[in-house]
Amino acid sequence: MSNEIYKRLRPKTLKGVIGQDGAITTLQKLLDKNKLPRAILITGPSGTGKTTIARILKDILECGSSDYQEIDCAMVESPIDRIRSLSRQINLCPIDGPCRIFFLEEVQSWSKAGFAQQALLKILEDTPSHVYFFLATTDESKLNKAIRTRCTEIRLSALSNPALKRVLQRAIEKEQLKVSESIVDEIIEVSEGSARKALVILEQIGELNGDKEQIAAIQSASVDKDVAIELARALINPRADWAGVATILKTIKDDPEGVRHLVLGYAKSVLLGGGGLAPRAFKIIDIFSKSFYDSKAAGLAAACYEVVTTKDR
Repeated sequence: MSNEIYKRLRPKTLKGVIGQDGAITTLQKLLDKNKLPRAILITGPSGTGKTTIARILKDILECGSSDYQEIDCAMVESPIDRIRSLSRQINLCPIDGPCRIFFLEEVQSWSKAGFAQQALLKILEDTPSHVYFFLATTDESKLNKAIRTRCTEIRLSALSNPALKRVLQRAIEKEQLKVSESIVDEIIEVSEGSARKALVILEQIGELNGDKEQIAAIQSASVDKDVAIELARALINPRADWAGVATILKTIKDDPEGVRHLVLGYAKSVLLGGGGLAPRAFKIIDIFSKSFYDSKAAGLAAACYEVVTTKDR
């Protein structure tokens, strides 16, 4: 069983998804009419339920684990090769269920310029009747318009404060944590509509004693982890361009040292996993090894620039 609260308490049914009523109603109507599209584009900010909904649909469609693939597009070294592989796989019959599902996360990271999106469009047009494609993105504007028009969009939004409170109260009750109402409000304030971020912070402060310790922990955890992970994904991509990385950097308001640690953790996971991106991860770890306590945001920007502009070893 997973140690993280946000994974342990991930909803298992559409009714269990909090704060996305419009999206859930649309999906349920399509399912009730047996008209779920073969290509669905799930859009919305990080931490709002895109992966959760994909996995719930997997269970509803009785797709076996052998026939379900989650692909983090930002981690794919050669998108064209992966799409060619998908083109072959979609013609294979399911192994232990009635269908096959391919869930493509952060699909916007497959560049338009590299023709990956055009190649993806071809297999979306020729999808067999036993295959579903679920695409997820935090920025649909970076997707080829033809892809967007060939998918049924399920739009998620940042959770409202009352919805986040319901998420937190449910977690507090199930985990039997001692957290006051004022601390719940503090968590909501820094979570920016992300259920995942709220639950990560709750787990960090749940075992601390008293409001004073918990508030201090919330403040130290306020670095936007979703943005930091987005930055790490952009940097690990061998095709990363400075303009895209700079755009992400502009959204990081404070705590560059906290961002550095998160990027290092992400790169470490990639390095230990081996594969073609290991040299890239090594380079990131090397460049991010020095702290940003003195250089602050400028140091973070300089390190990112060095990663993007220095050739991999």
